[in-house]
Amino acid sequence: MPEAITTDGATSGVELDLRHVGQTYPRPSGERLVVLEDISLTLREGEIVGLLGRSGCGKSTLLRIVAGLTPPTCGEVRYRSNIVRGPAEGIALVFQSFALFPWLTVLQNVQAGLDAIGVPEEEARKRTLAAIDLIGLDGFENAYPRELSGGMRQRVGFARAMVVDPTILLMDEPFSALDVLTGETLRSDFMGLWTTRHLPIKSILLVTHNIEEAVFMCDRVLILSSHPGRVVAEIEIPLRHPRQRLSLAFRDVVDDIYSRMMAGPVPVVEGQQPEPIASIATRLPNMSAMRITGLAEMLAGSPFNGRADLPALAARAPLDVNALFRLAEVAQVMGFAELHGGGLHLTTAGHALTEADMAGRKRLFAEHLLRSIPLAAHIRRVLDERPGHAAPRVRFVTELEDHLSTEDAQHTLSAVINWGRYAECFTYDHPRRLFSLENPE
Repeated sequence: MPEAITTDGATSGVELDLRHVGQTYPRPSGERLVVLEDISLTLREGEIVGLLGRSGCGKSTLLRIVAGLTPPTCGEVRYRSNIVRGPAEGIALVFQSFALFPWLTVLQNVQAGLDAIGVPEEEARKRTLAAIDLIGLDGFENAYPRELSGGMRQRVGFARAMVVDPTILLMDEPFSALDVLTGETLRSDFMGLWTTRHLPIKSILLVTHNIEEAVFMCDRVLILSSHPGRVVAEIEIPLRHPRQRLSLAFRDVVDDIYSRMMAGPVPVVEGQQPEPIASIATRLPNMSAMRITGLAEMLAGSPFNGRADLPALAARAPLDVNALFRLAEVAQVMGFAELHGGGLHLTTAGHALTEADMAGRKRLFAEHLLRSIPLAAHIRRVLDERPGHAAPRVRFVTELEDHLSTEDAQHTLSAVINWGRYAECFTYDHPRRLFSLENPE
């Protein structure tokens, strides 16, 4: 692939330099959706930098901008002091999905990149076999992707990125599609190759939502906020490789990152009710009401007794970190829990929720839902005011899509439907796409 960069200045000792990068997209209403805002970062030779943030904060978008696949709306990306204006030779990307050609063998999949840039057959085959051997797939050259496990298919993805001898490797959650044990093995093998300098790459930019993975692999971690994505913290990881996950120093760094990420967009003063969400068009996570009440039950029970540090809660709850963050924020906005640093604890209303019978729990949930979530209150108000106490789904979707993407609008409305049904604030007929009140009185 030809290099598509232009020379303009120099930055000594920096492999990659992002300067005030921003990305926006048009909305149906004519407004602009700001995905990334004023992102500046550097990547130096010999280091792994991690991008941490919740789902939807723009991490993958930023990686595509760095790779030259998506032009930024503003700002610039410099690779070795040259402005990136398209896919650049020397930057390779490993995707979250395996993205292999199912009709090609392992050898053919790995060699495809070299063939695309016109490397002679003999040299391409030699480099391909070396990459396959390096990544631990020697003996599987003639196997097809369907014959391989998930971990082996991702190794093919790594080999395909390595074979072009990149200077910088971009990694978009490369272990997230694997089961825990396979991901752990591949992650450890990769870090073994990195620390012993067997890899041809000079620097790595890693996108992840896994805090322990970031601490295990990275030299620095940048935390991105959401809506829009901004760099809100930069954390040095002062631990030598190989890192021990169970060491106190490792756990301290993990706890610190949890605390910073859980500082959250909804600040809370001890003992005060959090402010309600300001707009009906605020993006909401599609978490079920049962999960919200289940979180309260878990916090109320042993060993937490009403208060838990997020790492401990994450270890006990059957949720990934992103889901836990979203669930904790919803519980806070609805007034059932409060976030302080890296801890989450039940409010008086949260304790009452866990102690009430089913009818009392629904009444309390309904009260907090209509007070804290404007979209739920808006739907209920429309249904109350209409003579037939009914309204089509499209009536609310149209309002949301003036401010949110179609996908976000659907997820947000689905979340409120779930919460409203549970609280018996309204009902929803899915086949007819119709909101109504079962009992208008």
